[in-house]
Amino acid sequence: MRLEEFAVRRGSGGAGRWRGGDGAVRRIRFLEPMTVSTLSQHRRVPPYGMAGGEPGALGANRVEHADGTVTELAGSDSADVVTGDVLVIETPGGGGYGPPSSDPHQAGEEIDDLRAF
Repeated sequence: MRLEEFAVRRGSGGAGRWRGGDGAVRRIRFLEPMTVSTLSQHRRVPPYGMAGGEPGALGANRVEHADGTVTELAGSDSADVVTGDVLVIETPGGGGYGPPSSDPHQAGEEIDDLRAF
């Protein structure tokens, strides 16, 4: 296996006075045939927001096959993969806290540059 991507899933956090945290995206390419299994949550029920915040995005699991087809996987599932197939795991975003503001200048702050810390 080769990890081809491990990134922040931008925009997956729920809206709110304080926006929910974004999930992650992982892309894993298989270099030989094997069976992959998933055990994950929030694939059917989104992470809830609190105090008027919006829910976060659902997570998703899928296999993008080398032949161009895609197999969606449930939260607890397995699939046989061959050389060149890619497992994509999108983790859910967190729910927002507090009601979202209609004024874009009052929206929850996002941190784009962690070097400030």
